[in-house]
Amino acid sequence: MAVYATGDRVCQQQYGDGTVLSCNEYHTIVDFDAHGSRTFVTSLVRFESCSTVAPVKPVRARRRKKTTDS
Repeated sequence: MAVYATGDRVCQQQYGDGTVLSCNEYHTIVDFDAHGSRTFVTSLVRFESCSTVAPVKPVRARRRKKTTDS
């Protein structure tokens, strides 16, 4: 069982390239470039290391809170 560190770039057959967000003995969370974040059971998932650079994700603007007129 391979344990990956946060920030490692990996490739998965179904989802493609992604970046490991967190990994422990039970779960591995990967943020895929085209599919968003996915959680896997660490003992069952198979990744390949990849050397592609992570794309720059745009920063979203925060939603404004509604103000109530009193």
